[in-house]
Amino acid sequence: MLVWLACVGVPEGSAQQAPPEVVDLAPVVVSGVQPGPGMWRVTNAQGHTLWILGTVSPLPARLDWRADEAKAVIASADAVLGPPGWTLDADVGFSSRLTLRPPAMKAQPAPQGRRLQEILPPALYARWQPLKTRYLGRGNGVEKDRPLVAATRLYVSALDEVGLSPRSSVGKLLEKAYKARGLTPVVTRVVIKVDDPRAALKEVRASPLQDVDCLQRTLDVVEHQLPLLVERANAWAVGDIDALQQLALKSQYDACVGAIASSELGRRRGMADLDARSADKWMAAARESLDRHPVTFATVSVHALAEPGGYLDRLRQAGYSVESP
Repeated sequence: MLVWLACVGVPEGSAQQAPPEVVDLAPVVVSGVQPGPGMWRVTNAQGHTLWILGTVSPLPARLDWRADEAKAVIASADAVLGPPGWTLDADVGFSSRLTLRPPAMKAQPAPQGRRLQEILPPALYARWQPLKTRYLGRGNGVEKDRPLVAATRLYVSALDEVGLSPRSSVGKLLEKAYKARGLTPVVTRVVIKVDDPRAALKEVRASPLQDVDCLQRTLDVVEHQLPLLVERANAWAVGDIDALQQLALKSQYDACVGAIASSELGRRRGMADLDARSADKWMAAARESLDRHPVTFATVSVHALAEPGGYLDRLRQAGYSVESP
């Protein structure tokens, strides 16, 4: 549900006049109370059911998700699966920095005091400058950040300008429903153990990372994909499953997190093959829950669900019946 407004009218009888300038305004983001999407239903031979809510990020900043269907399922559920992915067994401060949360960004300057102009290829730096000025202002503080940090700052500011937010109330609403039912989500994320968080953070700050691609992918999103992110967020809010599956965009954060996972630091700390390992762990948890419980609720990103070879395909291949919303 992407709405573009353009001034294209020509007064009658003005054929000799130059056409008026076309003005593209920002895409309109839905707000207020919205139903959200339906859920995928996965069943086994025993008739046990796994309900999966597809998630996306970012979402409209002013979204008020009604959540009636999800709450009803959770109220009858015997188990809840947490989302797939990976997490760190470390203090919150270190985890925040590695997962690129904005409050921690100031602590991540580029190693050896290098500036972005010294790190980025000239053509990429030329793309970066006007976007930095538009979304982050003319200050030069961000020029001292490493590329993945600069990318995150740019991305969050660009989202804010179009009315989107990477943080929504969806998680809090679900947590409240879990608590009311007395359920604790099963951890399905791959856990990376960090024995000495302070030393690890110091190592991250000093380590060279292959994170130029992270910034390049983020520039691609900010330059070309913001309208699609708005359209996808709106589709989630109003429950348009067809549009959601068509707009199952892969996040640029794969390149950003990959810069850490593929580094020497990441390899030493067991961060190789995170996607495959997290998918295997979630599938094992789903199979176990379907075997044991009549009703299970889970959340998985729409992209991870719908992509070829994704979770829905794997569930079908494992012999389960999968019904779309």
